[in-house]
Amino acid sequence: MRATSALISMVLLAASARAQVLSPEEIGDPKMRELQKKYFGELKQITNAAATHHFPYRFYFSRTLDLSEKEQQRSDQRSVQFDQYRDQTVLKITGNYFAAYSAELMKPEERARQTYEDVMLPLLRAAVAPLEKLDAFQAFALEISHHVRGKVLGSVTSERAENVVLILPKASAQRLVAATDPQAQRAAVLEGEAYLNAAPISLWPRAEGGVAKAESAKAAPASSPSPGKLPPATTSVAAVSLEAPVKQSSLVLAPARDSSPEGLKKLQNSYQASLDRMVQTLDAQAHFVRYAPPAFIPFHNGLYLQLSVTATLPESAAGSQYKLAALAFDQHIAHLIRPVLAYLKEEHGDFDGVDFSASVRLGTGQTSDGGSVAVEFILPQNMLRAYEQFDCTGQQLIDSGFVLINGERVSLNLQIAEAGVQLR
Repeated sequence: MRATSALISMVLLAASARAQVLSPEEIGDPKMRELQKKYFGELKQITNAAATHHFPYRFYFSRTLDLSEKEQQRSDQRSVQFDQYRDQTVLKITGNYFAAYSAELMKPEERARQTYEDVMLPLLRAAVAPLEKLDAFQAFALEISHHVRGKVLGSVTSERAENVVLILPKASAQRLVAATDPQAQRAAVLEGEAYLNAAPISLWPRAEGGVAKAESAKAAPASSPSPGKLPPATTSVAAVSLEAPVKQSSLVLAPARDSSPEGLKKLQNSYQASLDRMVQTLDAQAHFVRYAPPAFIPFHNGLYLQLSVTATLPESAAGSQYKLAALAFDQHIAHLIRPVLAYLKEEHGDFDGVDFSASVRLGTGQTSDGGSVAVEFILPQNMLRAYEQFDCTGQQLIDSGFVLINGERVSLNLQIAEAGVQLR
């Protein structure tokens, strides 16, 4: 009986490993498809080794990032494939890691480093040996999603996904796996590129003395996202974080802000002339709300410029609040970002971002349920500047900030929402 059970387990393990490697027929690029076919056996060795590794929290290979675990269990888990990144051929491994880190206890770099140590390092150890003699690719590209717990508006607990990407040259990965000294391992990793939500970061900032490891007690199994979490697109294959990376400084915690009435007044006065010119010039395009002029507000331990606008959509746009929010961004807010930034100082160290607060209406003045939808896109300055320079997509910009619909934070996937996917 035990022998039979063991045999069944081995068969299931082998089947699972095969399923985690993307089939060559599904790869459009002829060169990548040929590599996938030629080295399919070696790729299966990687997933076989990963299947025997015990990750601290549940890890799944996945073609789609940012899923809840229930979504992940019924989603496509084939993600190991050869791909193109810039001018390089890379072995891309994508997955979701269901650990949830505390935003209060762990800095962004610490969260990224923990996911590197828990998931990326074991995957690299599994991948280097089978592909060691291959000259057909130049780097490993790992993109892993984890979760972060925090508070919105000071008291409401929320959970969101973060995406960590590591692009590591093949030679560096080989040195990393061969090294036994933590300093040598760290030096090998620093030869690559690391990103958190498309923003460049250093896994060991400020020349830390050793390989820091965040306390495992700071992570907990990720719970299912709130009802606002959209289901994955059935046609989505490309992971957003392997798009052109954002050209900006490393992600750091925002400095302490003076949110006192006096501090807000001082900041408002320093920008008032520019804001007045902005309203006068852009009103026909932006449709600013007259009774709510641009003003700086405290939010999430930072200061944001709140711009209240009206977004009127055609009646044909009727649908869920998520669809209206997505269309409001694509058809209205996205077109305001560059004109608005032109009126703000390039050196933007005195506030943290812009809150585009939109009252979304259909052509009739009402949404499909008879009222308007209030949507806030609270976006960080660094990503706004990246979007201004065409260094990130609208989806990446949204993912880096906060979206509130009628006061509740939601996850918003533009492509899915505009397709009219219903949540309930």
